[in-house]
Amino acid sequence: MEISDVKRRVSDTIERARRAAMEHRVRADEASREYAEFLERVAVPLFRQVANVLKAESYSFTVFTPEGSVRLMSDRSAEEFIELSLDTSDQPVVMGHSRRTRGQRIVESERPVASGPVRDLTEEQVLAFVLKELGPLVER
Repeated sequence: MEISDVKRRVSDTIERARRAAMEHRVRADEASREYAEFLERVAVPLFRQVANVLKAESYSFTVFTPEGSVRLMSDRSAEEFIELSLDTSDQPVVMGHSRRTRGQRIVESERPVASGPVRDLTEEQVLAFVLKELGPLVER
């Protein structure tokens, strides 16, 4: 194979990789802006509503809002929580993460809250995720 062909193909590969990285950064930045608005407008208020209902039902949970996420954590154990965060490693997606304990065993789950862009995520989808993950935390 000619060195000129190899050089051209390597250069093309480098250029494609640079373009893909730039496009990924643009998508991630846009998703991060949308996600910050989503947290403020939808997720945090909804998590607070759920925490208030749980307190009224004698389940003690607290809402935390560390940078870039929202977490509903059991006051009995810091090992038990439901959390939302933004994953920008590939296509940006809101991930739900939950953790609960069963004796000495820790059970964790992580999955997308819904498919599609952050801007299309609804309160109903978030609530459905939270309720599904909440069941095992309050079943005792």
